[in-house]
Amino acid sequence: MSIEIIEQGLHTTIQDQGRFGFQSYGIPVSGAMDDFAAKMANLLLNNEANLAVLEMGYVGPTLTFHQNAIIAVTGADMSANINDQSLPMCQPVSIQAGDTLQFRTVKTGGFAYLAVKEGFDIPAILGSRSTVVRANIDGILGRKLAVGDVLPLCQAHQLPSPLHWGLSSALFDYIKQPNKVIRYLEGAQSDWFESDQLETRDWALSTQSNRMGYRLEGTPLEQIHEKQLLTEATAYGSIQVPPNGLPIILMADGQPTGGYPKIGQVVKVDLGKVSQIRPGQPFTFQKITLDDAISLLAKREVDLKRIQTFTMEKWGEIYR
Repeated sequence: MSIEIIEQGLHTTIQDQGRFGFQSYGIPVSGAMDDFAAKMANLLLNNEANLAVLEMGYVGPTLTFHQNAIIAVTGADMSANINDQSLPMCQPVSIQAGDTLQFRTVKTGGFAYLAVKEGFDIPAILGSRSTVVRANIDGILGRKLAVGDVLPLCQAHQLPSPLHWGLSSALFDYIKQPNKVIRYLEGAQSDWFESDQLETRDWALSTQSNRMGYRLEGTPLEQIHEKQLLTEATAYGSIQVPPNGLPIILMADGQPTGGYPKIGQVVKVDLGKVSQIRPGQPFTFQKITLDDAISLLAKREVDLKRIQTFTMEKWGEIYR
């Protein structure tokens, strides 16, 4: 009743939608870098959206299944194959005990997600099954997955016949966009900088980036007020500006507080888009209003409900 890691990939971890309520103790929220793709993988299997999934970064793992299972893969394309046969993305797929599932180097984007029907049988820590590599947590939620790790599953499953439905790949077009536009709100210290600097310059992701923060390359921002900031709260998507003028976007494992001024905050619906930017890939920022950000989020929530209704109806047909 498990999955075994045969090849670990570059950065494979277990993630759900995050660990909330412990930031005052210095523990980051963490969770999936691309929360939308992770949710879609779960909804395809009629799982709760917050169930833990495998997050695979840039180079995927090779897995052997020791029981029958039903899986779904979303996010970046890692040329997944089962026993050397191509695996379709964005739809439920049956796996037989003894099958080998292999992921390769990502084609576009950075992160792919593997969900298993009913999820992994792994104890939660502080209410979450999100891995935090730098938090010194004992066990499998405190490190990347390695060769030989065994992930127990909650339940064996098998489809009565292959399914011929799934989600449109167009839902993930934001991953393949060559020139991304990242929408943001003004930050608490935006008036410390000349107006519109962030929008009028081209940016690229530095190779010195990780789940904690994405460092940007470009023309440094100029600060017009020589002020010092006391440490204050931060969030996933906070755009900080260190003394060198090159912004840092705090990511899922970002620290709960920081002392750099914040010129902006990436809107929630674009956090997944940010996470899928590759090192060296150019992108730009676009400032929007809070009302616009709320409208975008509300629309996405409506879309999620529609997708959930669709998948629930399809699963109802299977077990009718």
